[in-house]
Amino acid sequence: MDDLLLAFYGDDFTGSTDALEGLARNGVRAMLFLGPPTPSDLAEFDDLDAVGVAGRSRSMSPEEMTEALPDAFRALADLDPTVLHYKVCSTFDSAPEIGSIGHAIDIAQGTVESPFVPVSQGSAVPAGRYVAFGHLFAEEQGEMYRIDRHPTMRDHPSTPMRESDLRRHLGEQTDRDIGLVDLRQLEGGEISLPAEEVVVFDATAPRHLHAIGADLWNRATAAEGPLFAVGSSGLEHHAFTTHWADVGLIPDTEPLIEARPAVDRIAVMSGSASPVTDRQIARAEEHGFATVRLDTVRLVNPDEATAARDEALSTARDALDDGRSVILYTARGPEDPALDQTRERYAALDLDGDDGLGARLGRQQGRIFRELVASTDLDRVCVAGGDTSGSVVSQLDVYALEPVAPTAPGAPLCRVHSRTDAFDGIEIALKGGQTGGTDYFRTVRAGGVDPE
Repeated sequence: MDDLLLAFYGDDFTGSTDALEGLARNGVRAMLFLGPPTPSDLAEFDDLDAVGVAGRSRSMSPEEMTEALPDAFRALADLDPTVLHYKVCSTFDSAPEIGSIGHAIDIAQGTVESPFVPVSQGSAVPAGRYVAFGHLFAEEQGEMYRIDRHPTMRDHPSTPMRESDLRRHLGEQTDRDIGLVDLRQLEGGEISLPAEEVVVFDATAPRHLHAIGADLWNRATAAEGPLFAVGSSGLEHHAFTTHWADVGLIPDTEPLIEARPAVDRIAVMSGSASPVTDRQIARAEEHGFATVRLDTVRLVNPDEATAARDEALSTARDALDDGRSVILYTARGPEDPALDQTRERYAALDLDGDDGLGARLGRQQGRIFRELVASTDLDRVCVAGGDTSGSVVSQLDVYALEPVAPTAPGAPLCRVHSRTDAFDGIEIALKGGQTGGTDYFRTVRAGGVDPE
C-alpha cells in the first residue's frame, strides 16, 4: 500500500473504534480490521490513508502478548506507515502482569526498532484526559481527578491505577529509561527530546497536541522505518490529523461520518460494570428499553450455561417482538453483588485448563448475541465494555469495521463487514465503560443525534 500515513494497533476493541473515529472525523479514510489485513483485504477498500487492527492486549498477560504482538507489529510495519501507533486506553490502566504497556514497548523495539518511543496520553478533547508534569488526570461527570484518585480507575477490578506519574507507572513494566517533555517546553515553542529511549509528553490543551503532532511527524518522516508511538486517541483526533491538514497531506474537508437515520429498536449487550454504563442503562429503562439480567453464575457453569443462554434469548426476543429495544447486561455498577457471586462460583468450579472467568463469560455473551442478531431483523446493535466488545464481534464473523456516524466521542457507529450474510452490513457501536453521556443508548438508536 502506497503513502500510508498511519497504522495503529488498539489494545482493545472500543479503543480501536475510538482511534478510527478520530481519523474519520478529520477526513482521513481509514478501516479497522480484526487481524492484520491481507492484500486481498486491502484491495477491497480503495484509497485508504490509515489502517488499524483491533486487538485485545489490554487483557493479556506478558506471555500472551509475547505470543500475539510481534507478528501483528511486523505485519503493520510491512505496510510501510510513517507512524505505527500502539493505541492504549486514555486512562493508561495497565499492570506488569496484565495489559503491560511497557512490555508492548519492549516487543515493538525488538520488532520495529523505532528511533525512540513517544508516549502521548493527553486528549483534552474529546476524552477529558490531561498530562501535566508527567501526571495523568481524568475527568468524570465534570470533576477532574488525578488518575490514582479517580473514582472508577483507582479501583479498576483488573488494573487499578495507584500511580499518576506515568514515568513511575510505566517504569514498573519496562527497564527502559523514561524521560519527559513537559509543559514548559510545549509552551516555549520548541521541543528538545531528552536522552531517554521512552519519552512521555505532557498535554493539557489542543495546542499542545498540535505541537506534539508536528514534532513527531517531522521526526517520523526523517526516520528509516516507522516511528512507534504509544498513547491515546488524542494522536488521531488532534495531534497528527491537525498537522496533516496544515501541511496538505489530507484535504481540509468535512468529516467522513455523519448522523444516520433512526431505527425503531436496537439490542445492546453490556459486560461493563462501570457506574457510567449503569446510569446509561437506567436512563434507557426510563424511556422504554427492556432490560435482561444475564444469570452470570449459571453462565460460567458448563452444566447450566445452555439453559441460562436460552432463557436470556427468549426474554430478549420477546421484547424485540413487542417493538422494544433491549439491553442484556451482566452487572449494574461496580457494587452489583452478582460480580462477587460469579467470581466465587467460578472459583468453586475449578475448571482445569480454562482461560479465565472473563474469557468464559465473554464467550457466552458472544454466543447469546450472535443467536439474537441472527434470528431477528435488527439493523443496529451496541456492545458496552472493551473485553465484551472483542468477544461479541468475534462471534459475528467480522473482518473489518467502517466508521459511519458519531454517537459519543470515542464510540462511533460502524458498518460491519462480515463473512456471514446475517451480520454483513449491520451497524454496531462499541462503547467502553467510561464512554458516553447518560442518553448514550438512545443516541445510538437515534443514529447519533440527540434523542430528544
